[in-house]
Amino acid sequence: MKVFVSSDMEGTAGVVDWAQCRPGQPEYEHYRGLLQAEVNAAIEGAQAAGAREFLVNDSHSTMANLRPAELGGRARYLSGRHKPLYMMQGLDPSFDAVFFVSYHGSMSGSPATLSHTYNPAAISEVRLNGVVAGESGINALVALGHGVPVVLVTGDETTARELRPFCPGAAAAVVKTSVSRFAADSLHPHDAREVIRGAARRAVQSLAAGAPLPAIELPATLTVRMRNPDLAEMATWVQGVRPDPADPVAVSITDDDPIRLYRTFVTVVLLTRGIAE
Repeated sequence: MKVFVSSDMEGTAGVVDWAQCRPGQPEYEHYRGLLQAEVNAAIEGAQAAGAREFLVNDSHSTMANLRPAELGGRARYLSGRHKPLYMMQGLDPSFDAVFFVSYHGSMSGSPATLSHTYNPAAISEVRLNGVVAGESGINALVALGHGVPVVLVTGDETTARELRPFCPGAAAAVVKTSVSRFAADSLHPHDAREVIRGAARRAVQSLAAGAPLPAIELPATLTVRMRNPDLAEMATWVQGVRPDPADPVAVSITDDDPIRLYRTFVTVVLLTRGIAE
């Protein structure tokens, strides 16, 4: 049994400030260790249920946050910033399950500690088929395209709630309760890892009964609200991105191919990143 793990960082128990998850900051080394332990807890839970192969796609910031030699399960490690499929690079139909570890709520999600949707400087909200979607829901498009179920998400309550419309059968390991965008009530790290291990074990066990694919109707539409009209206009430079005549800061992308839809969205993110910053 083969598991794809996409790891972020803002959803880690105890993380509440950008300085804790940005390389080069004094606290970063400590908190990257907490992230590593949560990723390993997910792997350990999956192993207990029979999973034997793992690929971890490091998807946070510089995408080089984990220590390869310390990954559990002798996992392969996909790192580095230029990835055509970004947080979902490396997934293919050979996998049996997808885990989202240390994920966070959407930019418009409330309360959601360190909330954002790919690029907080450019994007204020994303809806997938009319429903508010965080990075987990958007990334589920790639899982659907490859025919692989998303069976686990870890992070705060908002993150778990936002994934539910798209992957209602996914197990949720809630390791903290967001108080605001910069405050949370977190489990002790040891307890957080126990919660993750248990949820990962149950998630892999659910595969025996035939875990469903993401519940995203195709053709699907991503409606992206940018932070200003200049960014929205720039987004329309990408083929397939249409302006919203009723909203000068909104654009939409519709496609019957979920992977192509995701790649178009990622292109918008990368194109608008420079001007937004």
